[in-house]
Amino acid sequence: MQEEKDIKQETGQARPYRVRLPGFVSDEDIGLGDAVKHMTYAVGIRPCGGCEHRAAALNRWMVFTR
Repeated sequence: MQEEKDIKQETGQARPYRVRLPGFVSDEDIGLGDAVKHMTYAVGIRPCGGCEHRAAALNRWMVFTR
């Protein structure tokens, strides 16, 4: 717990939550924003400028890992 506080103070940002999803995610980590971006693109929603900011914010918040 103290180590996380030290890291946050050094970098100025908190580390993202890491969620393990075995079998769902490939070998590399994927952020929540990237997952939402891929899903919306797959259903035909075209991205706008605000989408990039949203994706970046969600990626800083949560990461899916294997």
